[in-house]
Parts: sequence; C-alpha cells; structure tokens
Amino acid sequence: MYSAYGSALHPSKGTTNLHLDISDAVNVMVYVGIPKDVPSKGYNERIVELIDSEDCDYLTRQRIRERKELPGALWHIYHAQDADKIRALLNKIELERGGTLKPNHDPIHDQKWYLDRNMRKRLQQEYRVEGYAIVQCSGDAIFIPAGAPHQVRNLHNCIKVAEDFVSPENISHCLQLTNEFRHLSRTHSNHEDKLQIKNIIYHTVKDAVSCITNPLIMLTKPGPQPAE
Repeated sequence: MYSAYGSALHPSKGTTNLHLDISDAVNVMVYVGIPKDVPSKGYNERIVELIDSEDCDYLTRQRIRERKELPGALWHIYHAQDADKIRALLNKIELERGGTLKPNHDPIHDQKWYLDRNMRKRLQQEYRVEGYAIVQCSGDAIFIPAGAPHQVRNLHNCIKVAEDFVSPENISHCLQLTNEFRHLSRTHSNHEDKLQIKNIIYHTVKDAVSCITNPLIMLTKPGPQPAE
C-alpha cells in the first residue's frame, strides 16, 4: 500500500521518482482527498491547468473538466526498450550539473530523478523518446509492464494498493533486469535477487508438465475387470 501527500504545487518534485520494476504490477487508486493546508480558492483550477500542460490526451482532459472527477496522481510511463536512452539523458544531465558517474550505479535504479517538463522535452527532442502521461482517479487501475520506466506525482492526497505479478509475455525483461541488478553495488537496495525468476519459471513448467502427464497416466491404466 502507498499513502502519500499531494504535491500539485511543486511541478519539479515527484511522489515516486523515475524507476522500473523487475516484474509486472497493477496499481489501484482506492482514495483521493484534498490536502487541508492548501488555498481552497483556485486550487482545483490550477490542477486542471497543470493536466492540460502535461501532454495528457484529449479524453483525459475532458474527463477532468466535464465529469469533475478528482484527479489523484499523474503518471509518466515509458516503453522498456527506451530505458537505455533515458539513462543516456540522465547521465548527460548529471555531467552538465558538475556531477560524476559512479561505478556500479544506475540513474534509473538509483531512483533519484523525477523527469520534469524540461527533461521530458529534451528526451523527446534529443532521443525521440515519448512516454504516456496518465491521470489516475479514484477507482482507476494502472498496469505497469516489467522493465517500463515510470514515475508518479500525487496531485491530491492518495492511497494506492499495488500487486506485483509475473506475466509470460515479460519474462525476458525479468531475466534481463535480474542480470542488471546483479551488477549494482552490494549496498544497493536492488542488488539482491528478490524475485527469484528462475525458480518461478522452473516450478511453473514443472506444474504444467504434471498437469499434462497425469491425465495421460490415468488413460493408460487398465480399468476394473467385469465380474465373472
């Protein structure tokens, strides 16, 4: 469960910085509330203006304006195959700001960046990478594929419930990320192989083979002989 405060008035600050998960996940918004200490006058109008400026699609903007639904969180989700291009941009920005690139660290796995509007614009112009801006309201569920870089910014106070799972379509990403995490520093929070994807694959195949072979065994066994 994720419980976090709304930060609509801070456009460069994220509730959850850019990162990616080793498995698929579904995230359900179960509660959206208005912060108590924000100016009530014009606050919702500012959020609507913010959504208009965040490259959200027309139906999303129409949903917020006409149906007056309270927007909970703003997501930016990118394709898994664009992760290396995002890393290249973040490393470039780190060097431009006078920083250094540390060995056995990763700008996405370290989870210290939130891509603001200027960074997203550079990502599109310099690397031809464009993500999906999604507004999540109460009751909405968002599916995040394994390996897909994403970030979240709460517009209001939110409570979200998430569940991780492994889908057959994204097992290759799970294996790739397991190898990536192995090269991180030993003190990194993602260094440990928490998913154990190889064990999951082994036991899944074992169960599948068992389901296939057991009915065949039953068919080959001789049935009861009729009484003489």
